[in-house]
Amino acid sequence: MSTDSSAPSPTTAAKSSHGVPGGLVVLLAVASGMTVANLYYAQPLLSSLSRVFDISTATAGTLITLTQVGYVFGMLFLVPLGDRLEKRNLVTVLLTVTTLASLVAGLATSFPVLLTASLISGATSVVAQILVPFAANLAADHERGRVVGRVMSGLLTGILLSRTLSSLVSEVAGWRAVFLGSGVLTTVLAVALRTALPQHAPSTSLPYHQVLRSTARLARTHPALLRRGIYQAAMFAAFSAFWTTVSFVLTGPHFRYSQVGVGIFALVGAAGAAVAPLAGRWADRGLVRPLTGAAFLVTALAFVVAGLGAHHIVLIALAAIAIDMAVQTSLILGQHTVYQLDPAARARLNSVFIATFFIGGAAGSQLGSVVYHAGGWTGLTVLGASLPLAALLYWAFERRPQGSVGEPSEAAGLRNPTASDGFSHPSGHSRER
Repeated sequence: MSTDSSAPSPTTAAKSSHGVPGGLVVLLAVASGMTVANLYYAQPLLSSLSRVFDISTATAGTLITLTQVGYVFGMLFLVPLGDRLEKRNLVTVLLTVTTLASLVAGLATSFPVLLTASLISGATSVVAQILVPFAANLAADHERGRVVGRVMSGLLTGILLSRTLSSLVSEVAGWRAVFLGSGVLTTVLAVALRTALPQHAPSTSLPYHQVLRSTARLARTHPALLRRGIYQAAMFAAFSAFWTTVSFVLTGPHFRYSQVGVGIFALVGAAGAAVAPLAGRWADRGLVRPLTGAAFLVTALAFVVAGLGAHHIVLIALAAIAIDMAVQTSLILGQHTVYQLDPAARARLNSVFIATFFIGGAAGSQLGSVVYHAGGWTGLTVLGASLPLAALLYWAFERRPQGSVGEPSEAAGLRNPTASDGFSHPSGHSRER
């Protein structure tokens, strides 16, 4: 069997010992935001696309669902390559494919072509989830939560600002310009990352099929990995249901917002990205478990506020901010836990974690569209509140190792050398406090 080479490259070791340069952290944050934005450009365009292609709102929502399904496939089959291949080369290839898919989407003459291009673009936009563990690898242990929090703030800002940018561009130049412009920006990003990223040696020499097998084995070995994925799946399903359908509310008969109005509204959600660095610091201080429960409760209450404010834009805006802040907090806390499980397998761990909750996001987008079509905004907010409440019940009554004061994070994996099959021996448990 091949030996798993887990030693960091000289470049990585140097960065870790002296701290990650601030300029590189900024670039990683911007790059993460720009790539993940490809998943969300279409959300505020659904009303326009339903008219252009003469399809129902539920069918239009399929565009978001398939984009997220593509992301899940990318997380399962492409992100694990971040442990197997040199990361800079992998990022360049994926961004090139993303560029081509975006151009095809912008030139699409039928909805099926747009769906196919979005599926491919979603799969290759997982570059963001290669860069986040890349940042975690570069950071020293004592600053990992802070560095990852900063990179994630860029990623989350990209998610939220993508809707505003998409709305404004489509209002001025049409929906095609959104996808064509994304292709141009992705090309520029590929060149910048190719120039600035340090080389990073693979952490394993296992063949690809064994990397995939070891990825599945990680999910069985580390219970905290699946648990955090399930938590975030519920949260991201609620998040996706809200943002997939709120454009229908805003452009509907009560508010009658234009695409610019929808874009301006999306800016309020961007305020939620400010919590990401704070969440990283909270995780470093050992507050993962109590803040996880608080995030579930805040999300549920936010949907109650959104339901009560169906005809009051201020209440819907406040709900949007609270939902985004809570979902982002839960995500940072989850990643902090996951990245501690096995330092030599962070890309594979991240692939399982993100794929798990993006399945929830895809389900939330589609289910939200269907529920909104059948039960209106009231039905949507009931659905949105029920998802984090289910996660809260799981959190409250989950079985945890005897004597644990928090979520197991298996810190033993930080101390033990990696095994030859590509992951740490599951000896002992550590704790999320």
